[in-house]
Amino acid sequence: MADLPERLQEIVEDFSYCVGREKLEYLLQFAEKMPALPDWLEAERANLDQVNECMTPVFVYAQQDNGRLHFYFDIPPESPTVRGFASVLQEGLDNTTPAEVTAVPDDFYLQMGLQDVLSGQRLNGISAILAHMKTLAQEA
Repeated sequence: MADLPERLQEIVEDFSYCVGREKLEYLLQFAEKMPALPDWLEAERANLDQVNECMTPVFVYAQQDNGRLHFYFDIPPESPTVRGFASVLQEGLDNTTPAEVTAVPDDFYLQMGLQDVLSGQRLNGISAILAHMKTLAQEA
């Protein structure tokens, strides 16, 4: 997939080597390593955008630095699947340009095989998070 930034492509490939429930377990590892909001952003919580299409409360903030984007998420720990996917996007799209973010195919997660372990409703939420990130990238 030529449209994926290098780190996101590596993550997608790692998932493609997982079989069955291993995919879910790997996603949960990403959830566990999602960083907390930085202190400076915790004070600006009202400036985080909510991804309204998700059943889980998902808040995201995009920061641009020298033409490169950094995304920050606030997602409850009780939603490990959503946190895991957001963490994949956060890590895979960190330090990318707005054009690189908007070029990511909406269904890139199919390459990861997540449709085999997640419900359609969860996949819709995943798509909504990426779509919201793309909107923030276009506004940056």
